[in-house]
Amino acid sequence: HVQVVESGGGSVEAGGSLKLSCVVSGYIYNDYYCMGWFRQAPGKEREGVAAIEKDGDTMYAESVKTRFIISRDNAKKTSYLQMNNLEPEDTATYYCAAERGSCSELYLGDEYNWWGQGTQVTVSS
Repeated sequence: HVQVVESGGGSVEAGGSLKLSCVVSGYIYNDYYCMGWFRQAPGKEREGVAAIEKDGDTMYAESVKTRFIISRDNAKKTSYLQMNNLEPEDTATYYCAAERGSCSELYLGDEYNWWGQGTQVTVSS
């Protein structure tokens, strides 16, 4: 039984930073899985933010690629999303997800197998 748990959300002023964490527990075959971050703002569709392969290769949404950094610690089964220079438009519920094998494109969020409950990020202007 795989579980995904995010933490680290909160409120910050524009220009500030936050770091989200995501821990995966349970058995995934060969320990081979992608970890991704998604977000959804009220009234908007879910958006893929960033994803990281087991070997460390990363992908980012254009809107965050110069400001956010995704990383992972395979030994701790943990992914991190460092969010810098936050903007009000970044306000959303952020979800961590895990997918067996390699990462699908960020717009293919439905390919991810396991999802966390989400953590709220609020950026005030």
